[in-house]
Parts: sequence; structure tokens; C-alpha cells
Amino acid sequence: MILVTGGAGFIGANFIFDWLSINNEAVINIDKLTYAGNLQTLNAIEGDGRHHFIRADIGNRALLSSLLAKHRPRAIINFAAESHVDRSIYGPDEFIQTNVVGTFNLLEAVRGHWSGLAKDEKTSFRFLHISTDEVYGSLAPDGAPFTETNRYEPNSPYSASKAASDHLVRAWHHTYGLPILTTNCSNNYGPYHFPEKLIPVVILNAIASKPLPIYGDGQQIRDWLYVKDHCSAIRRVLEAGKVGETYNVGGSNEKTNLDVVSTICTILDELQPRNDGRSYTEQITFVADRPGHDHRYAIDARKLERELDWRPTETFDTGIRKTVAWYLANQEWTDAVTTGSYRQWPGTHYGD
Repeated sequence: MILVTGGAGFIGANFIFDWLSINNEAVINIDKLTYAGNLQTLNAIEGDGRHHFIRADIGNRALLSSLLAKHRPRAIINFAAESHVDRSIYGPDEFIQTNVVGTFNLLEAVRGHWSGLAKDEKTSFRFLHISTDEVYGSLAPDGAPFTETNRYEPNSPYSASKAASDHLVRAWHHTYGLPILTTNCSNNYGPYHFPEKLIPVVILNAIASKPLPIYGDGQQIRDWLYVKDHCSAIRRVLEAGKVGETYNVGGSNEKTNLDVVSTICTILDELQPRNDGRSYTEQITFVADRPGHDHRYAIDARKLERELDWRPTETFDTGIRKTVAWYLANQEWTDAVTTGSYRQWPGTHYGD
């Protein structure tokens, strides 16, 4: 079996769905269930005997050690992280605790487990750490996309905490020999994306007749990766990646934030038109820019393509249409996961 941390979150849950759709290997799913981790997301595999959920914090080393001893997974995929830049600006403490201290405790628990394995099990064991392109900093408009050899230049508390976790993972390999793999991905989007990130915020605000907030002038550029493509890349890296290596995962879909929002509005105009017949673009509202906002991210994923024969299957146009359609068809899920304290967040951050 494999063990997944953060498997009730956006990418982690999608990975588990993808994993169970193609093989019968069991998954131990560990998640702390913060505001962005929801059991409702896992309803589709409720009752599936191959999925075992355990509520746990990766910072709890003793519990992790006991779980590893009991279940003896052959691989661990670490999705567990605080991931929202805006929240990291308001309160960086949780990002340091989860992304840095939590990763350290997870690594130590895994190192203890791995050290006690038989020789063949040690050789085949893998620890796959999921990270972000934001650790590389911001690109100039004409700068070459990030490669795996780019210098780390994180600019937000979130990206700094992820950079620290990447360095810890690297150090545990070079110092202790832990067989690690690292992936740095571009912006993900797709089903089950928690409604605080740009794409789900725009979809849900649009159909609720609320403003569609865009930072600054909306010209910030991101490389967009459909989450199911990301999942296939992770499976491929786990299967054939070289121990100790880092692989960038991107969608080759650079878009400005304004372009993304306008595209969503066009799709909604077609799939669920406004009652007054006017375009959703009229709801676009420009808000004060994020402090220290990185202007551009872009991923060069040629290493992954060249060495492991992976490439994305979705263009942005196909992926975003699937995403909009999913949110329109699954509003019960969004209602369920945006209750309680989350409802206070948009007003706190964007203002009324």
C-alpha cells in the first residue's frame, strides 16, 4: 500500500481518486482536516475498502511512527501543506508549523521507519514530496520558464515555508540516504478546488451575482495545470523517477489572471447565462494588489517529458471548461465545504 498525507485536500483527494481508478493498491490517507481539508470531498470513495482515512497531523511524530509501523507502506506521497498565499500574509505561523516543522517531523518518522526495513524494502521505498513553482520567485516578462536548476527566491511566507520544506527533504536524502523525489508544480485547477483560490472564487461569485475580484491590473501571469494531469505526473514520477531528483510539472498554459477570469465568464455566459442576458464580465472588480505579488510563474517541464515520457493531456481551454461544468453540477459540495469560519474570510480579505 501507499500512504498519502493531505489526502482530503484539493490535489491529494484528486490523486487518490486517480490512483484508485487505475489499480487496486490500497491507500492510507492521513489528513489533519483543517478548513481546506474536507471529508465531503472523499464521498465518492466512501465504502471503498482500498481507502483508509486517518485523521492525523504530520507534526505528530509519535503517531506517524506508529502508523508507519502498523501499515508498512511502500511509498509516501506528501501533499500536506498550508497553501494559500493570502492567508500566509495574514498569519504565517501556521505555514511555518505545517510546512516546515510538520515536514521535519514527517521526515524523521519516515527515516526511522525506513531505517528498520529489510534490504529489498529499503531499496524500493520512496518518499515523494509535492511542492510548488512559487519557491523559484517571480519571472521577468521575457524570462525563460523555471527549470529544476533555478535558484530558490521565495517572496511570500507561503513560498518561503515550501522552500524550507524542499530543502529539508533534499537534506534528508543527502545526509541520511532517504530515497526521496520532489515535484514542483505550476498552478493547479479542477474539481474539488477549495473556494478561496482564483478560479473557484470567480465561478461561485459569478453565479451568486457577486463581484469577481482581480488583483491590481490583472496582468499577473501563471502557468495553469489541470489537476488530473498533475496526478498522472505524480504517478509517473513515483513509478520511474530517479531517487534524489526534482521534476517540474507544468501545463504549458501561461495566462494572465484577467484572461482566466474573462474565459470563465465567457463559458458561464454559454452554460448558465445571467437572468438579465448581460455578460458576467460586468461583475469584474479590480481590488488592491496583494503585497509582494509575484508577476509571473512559468514551468519548463521538458525534463519530465524527456526522462519519464510525461506530458499534459488537457489544454487550458479544455480543462477550464470541464472545471466550470463541474462546479455548476456540484454546488452541494461547495455549500458543504464553505460553512463556518470560512464564510468570514472573503470579507476579511477582500472587504465588502
